[in-house]
Amino acid sequence: MELNVNEKLSNANPPIPGNEMERIMSLSELDLDFSDQHSQFKDLAKLAAKVAGTSISLVNMIDSLTQWTISNYGLDLDQMLRQDSVCQYTIMTDDHFEVIDLKGDNRFKDKFYVTGEPNVSYYYGIPLKVSDGLNIGVLCVLDQQKRVLDPEKIELLKIIADEIVSRLKTQKVLEGLKSKLIEAHHTQQKVAHDIRGPLGGIIGLASIIRDQGEDNQMEEVLEFINLIHKSGNSILDLAEEILNAHKPQKKLAGTSPSPNDFNLLIFKDKLEKLYKPQAINKDIRFQVITTLETESVPFSKNKLLQIAGNLISNSMKFTPIGGDVTVNLDLVINDLSKILIIKVKDSGIGLNQNGINSILQGTSGTTDGTDGEHGYGFGLALVKHLIESLKGNLSITSDPGEGAVFRVELPQN
Repeated sequence: MELNVNEKLSNANPPIPGNEMERIMSLSELDLDFSDQHSQFKDLAKLAAKVAGTSISLVNMIDSLTQWTISNYGLDLDQMLRQDSVCQYTIMTDDHFEVIDLKGDNRFKDKFYVTGEPNVSYYYGIPLKVSDGLNIGVLCVLDQQKRVLDPEKIELLKIIADEIVSRLKTQKVLEGLKSKLIEAHHTQQKVAHDIRGPLGGIIGLASIIRDQGEDNQMEEVLEFINLIHKSGNSILDLAEEILNAHKPQKKLAGTSPSPNDFNLLIFKDKLEKLYKPQAINKDIRFQVITTLETESVPFSKNKLLQIAGNLISNSMKFTPIGGDVTVNLDLVINDLSKILIIKVKDSGIGLNQNGINSILQGTSGTTDGTDGEHGYGFGLALVKHLIESLKGNLSITSDPGEGAVFRVELPQN
């Protein structure tokens, strides 16, 4: 399907794909760190601009509220509200979306990138498809001059778009393999540690029998042999336990292991890099606070940026200009468990009990934000889905006009 560029859609009704929930779930499955992808795709971004003969090219991912530029050429851009983007229209198409003159199109003529730097006039976008009909993002080229792309150039741009998706999928597979290698290494260390004790006992007893030679007493030898037998059985039991624990098992969606290379300090840094620009744009005071005692303890980063990011974006959406959004990160450790706690508190318009219930029941709809930000109605539904897939818990406390607190508890291995 190709959108008619002359179609004038109202700003009050932003374009939303019919499969929007499936689309953002597909994006979340890639578990991307939007702030750490530039080097992976900078060659393809540059190639796209050179092929099209344009001054700018962008590789964009589009979630429920934000367009994230994960790589760029010719324009230093990290993010913008989805509602301000041209690419929100491109993800509605099967093939491409082209605007010959942005300045003459009512949907885009007043956008900041048209009226001010970089003063773009031409746009051509190709959806990034992870599967049929699921467009997670866009490869787009832009220029200050009107362009006409011939069929050969368009085919080359489509090949580049396919390569971007291929790299994203390959990156996900490699992360999975890395996780399995780390898990295998930990298993190897466990085997070496756990077997060393009983095996050492066997060797020690056998050495005593050997060294005593003819001085061995039969009763003593029988006792030693009995101990050797018990130690041997304990090794067999341990081996069986380890083998059973690491047999291949069918994993639920969203529960595959991730390398334990994440901690509260890294988590804080990522959230500040990703969401401080949104806070600055809306003049919101934004801070992330960690618990000093456990801020360096490692844990899995699986889906955490997706969960926390959607909660933060939602809080900023419903917090008025000059308000506050505070994130508290805590890792609670006891003898039996390790629990990550994410608490997002805002000074926004708040929720009544019906609103809280609709979120927790997965039936919440879309609402515009305090500064006119359009709602798409899927961010909190995705959060709920991800938390449940990780066997976590979401709770909400709020009163109308008093802000809201979203608290997430996620068990960690």
